Amino acid sequence: MARLFGTDGVRGVANSELTPELAFQLGRVATYVITKGVKQGKVIVGMDTRRSCDLLEAALVAGICSVGSDALCVGVVPTPTVPHLTRKYEADAGVVISASHNPVEFNGIKFFNRDGFKLTDEMEDEIQAIIESSEGIAYRPTGRDVGQRIMVKNGVGEYLDFLESATEVSLKGVKIVLDCANGASYQAAPAIFERLGAEITVINHSPNGLNINVECGSTHPEGLQELVLESGADFGLAFDGDADRLKAVDEHGNMIDGDHVLAICARAMKQQGVLKNNMVVGTIMANLGLNHFLADEGIEFVQTKVGDRYVLEKMREGDYVLGGEQSGHIIFLEHNTTGDGLLSAIKLAEAIVKSGKTASELANSLTKYPQVLLNAAVSNQNKHGYMEDAEVAKRIAEIEVHFHGEGRVVIRPSGTEPLVRVMLEGKDEIEMREMATDLVKLIETRLGK
Repeated sequence: MARLFGTDGVRGVANSELTPELAFQLGRVATYVITKGVKQGKVIVGMDTRRSCDLLEAALVAGICSVGSDALCVGVVPTPTVPHLTRKYEADAGVVISASHNPVEFNGIKFFNRDGFKLTDEMEDEIQAIIESSEGIAYRPTGRDVGQRIMVKNGVGEYLDFLESATEVSLKGVKIVLDCANGASYQAAPAIFERLGAEITVINHSPNGLNINVECGSTHPEGLQELVLESGADFGLAFDGDADRLKAVDEHGNMIDGDHVLAICARAMKQQGVLKNNMVVGTIMANLGLNHFLADEGIEFVQTKVGDRYVLEKMREGDYVLGGEQSGHIIFLEHNTTGDGLLSAIKLAEAIVKSGKTASELANSLTKYPQVLLNAAVSNQNKHGYMEDAEVAKRIAEIEVHFHGEGRVVIRPSGTEPLVRVMLEGKDEIEMREMATDLVKLIETRLGK
């Protein structure tokens, strides 16, 4: 069987690939493994606004209770709420039912340990091995030792208190447009920015179970861009379905992505003396412009594989406090243990207000290099072997020599599809597109089906 866990939990089409039977097994086995068989443990359970969340929550909670742990259900909350409450309530684990920015028919289940961090690969592999074994988990408590489903009514409120405590800046008089993606931030995002005094306009905050991420949110910011311009707002903020990532828009309707947010917040944190060890962590997909910006600011930059879990690992290794991805997963480790879209939005707003500059002035401090990203369709068994092919390796080396340090090639296998992702970055977008297209054709010829 292929690896069950991807880069962000277990995902699939709900009730087809991610079935209630699998959700039950995940709840049962993961709880037992994470708690090390502790009796009467506590697991925080949250979810986004998809219709299938009710189905999967029922099965997941049954699994948790079947090994004697209580499921503390907080309902619809942004993903970062769960690791925060896991720590606050001293629970043994946390779990979120969400497929983030994916279409409504998908759903996912991702776990956090008692410290609010995502599970290690080794623990995920242990969970999968037990699910696939014929023995499973023998422990089946009865009577008073069976776990309970406990509803927690103020999960969002406690998360808002946490967010409010993360800043001392008033946003009074600041005009902000919020796009909640008809997802998990639909209550929390308007509430926190009202608490902070902002003048807000909110769109896509009426979830019906089916409209999450549909032509809205961080993956479809066009409506946000238009409304920011029409309303004369100072900036706009867009979240994805589970609100663990942020995309922003300046007052002219131009996008502010994760690289911009890292640049703006890193400079602000250095000026405030809170950028621990003078380091920012990003991934190999970070724009070259971010490297140059941070170097000019006297800030060091280290890069990891794609995935916020790898960013977080590096941050914990080096005792760093700021890291993230171009996609908008930004981690402020002194405040939370995962990407947090609302916290990122507050920190971005704080940096803008404290600077006395406009959002566009701050964003334009980062000069981005054009990037071209294409996919090469290959066989699944070959997608990790692109550098082992002499012709492909030779062509990549030739392109890098051609760039003379003013560009780069990033090749990586897709985590979920039979694809090799090809990214070229440099000064001449037309030339890069031609080279990327030729490289894709070569990869498909050499590694295709």
